[in-house]
Amino acid sequence: MGTLTGTWRLVAFEETLTGGECIHPYGEHPVGLLIYTDTGHMSVQIMHPNRRPLPELAPEEIGADLVKEAVAGFTGFCGTYQVDADDQVVIHHVQCHILPGSVGKDLKRKYELAGDRLVLRPSAGRVVTWERLK
Repeated sequence: MGTLTGTWRLVAFEETLTGGECIHPYGEHPVGLLIYTDTGHMSVQIMHPNRRPLPELAPEEIGADLVKEAVAGFTGFCGTYQVDADDQVVIHHVQCHILPGSVGKDLKRKYELAGDRLVLRPSAGRVVTWERLK
């Protein structure tokens, strides 16, 4: 686990669509932190920096459309992790997630580590680039 241990700042989140177009689901300058501990725990949060604030209403007065919009610009989960250095795969064992259906899943990511730069590939076409904080 040692090589990934630390705190990482999100640099880019890119997705290449089937037609070849590259999009940025969390904006051109996304905000996020990824933490891997030496005890085998991890946590990640990613946010679009230009999310529209929810109106100042009582929680029961906020409609489903506004909640959906707010959640669409954010993701986050935590749990434990393990590294398969031979295959360059990190597996996140999800214990809590913004999406309830992801709790209990094992999320595999191919990774490339070069110095203080970490690239994770959660799925075909998705590339998430992180920079180690010192």
